[in-house]
Amino acid sequence: MKKFTLVMVLVIVGTISSASLAQAATLKVGSSGTKIRILQSELRTLHYSVGSVDGIYGSKTKAAVRKFQRDEYIPANGIANSRTQDALMKTYRSPRQKQKTKRKIKIKTKTKTNQKIEPIINTAERFLGVPYVWGGTTPAGFDCSGFTRYVFARQGITLPRVSGSQYKVGTPVAFSKLKPEDLVFFNLSSGKRVSHVGIYIGKGKFISATSHKGIAIYGFTPYWAKAYLGARRVL
Repeated sequence: MKKFTLVMVLVIVGTISSASLAQAATLKVGSSGTKIRILQSELRTLHYSVGSVDGIYGSKTKAAVRKFQRDEYIPANGIANSRTQDALMKTYRSPRQKQKTKRKIKIKTKTKTNQKIEPIINTAERFLGVPYVWGGTTPAGFDCSGFTRYVFARQGITLPRVSGSQYKVGTPVAFSKLKPEDLVFFNLSSGKRVSHVGIYIGKGKFISATSHKGIAIYGFTPYWAKAYLGARRVL
């Protein structure tokens, strides 16, 4: 009887341990099943290339996970751990899903200011996908402030060279009052120093040059909202 009781205890403990491991398990190369299919479907919906949605965590799925991790500033190891899965779920359910296609901002009014706004936004979006180059100021490659300076210069508006100096020109704008063409500023390091700038394009999105994606459109996700410092209007 004692032996039987001991065996049952060991079985129960083993079952609980296995369940705990299953709950804590991460998805990685070699994993398969329904969870992988869901992962692949969500990544595909967000425009990440996973190949076939076959429920097998292969090299293409790993590459897609790594790209998503880089975009969300998560350590890019290609393993869908709990942090990655949580970020994927939030992004997948968010109305601000990643936008990979170019679009034009239509502005109906024809004031002098708006006549400049539309070309600024359209010019900026013309460079989507251009690579990031440290110190870059031309379409061969831009850094963040080189990009904003170039785009505004095409409309005859001169901006200072670096983001910190650009933050000092124009008029401060409250976040709730943002309009297309406003410059938006961020701190991606520490403290309150301006280290990044982009151009607001409307509907809660902005376009900027980042080191991991080049010229791309972003929404104010928790990452960007936390780094946001303010905006300036120069038109």
